[in-house]
Amino acid sequence: MRSPLASTERGSVTAEFAVLLPALLLVLALCLGAVQLVGQQLRLSDAAADAARAAARGDDPARVAAIVSRAVLGADLNLSTQGEFVCAELGSSPAGGLAPFGVRLTASSCALAGGL
Repeated sequence: MRSPLASTERGSVTAEFAVLLPALLLVLALCLGAVQLVGQQLRLSDAAADAARAAARGDDPARVAAIVSRAVLGADLNLSTQGEFVCAELGSSPAGGLAPFGVRLTASSCALAGGL
């Protein structure tokens, strides 16, 4: 024999799941977006280090720009000299839909001028 409460709660699990599913998808999307941002930040940092070393060796600025564009598409490159160091500053909008929210990734690195 079924209790009277069993018939009134029928389908409540389905309703709870329908409410919970969008929240779970949102959390999953945020986590995946964060992983993507971290990956792009790492590529940007590596490209800044490579660009600084290449510029410090005296490579042509077009070659340095090519190194950066190969690593991170659409990154802005700014080379500067600070004393004995050549510094590369990179900036990029994240590849995801975060650019309209004002999110911008940056990285910088310096290398001793005349290094090998």
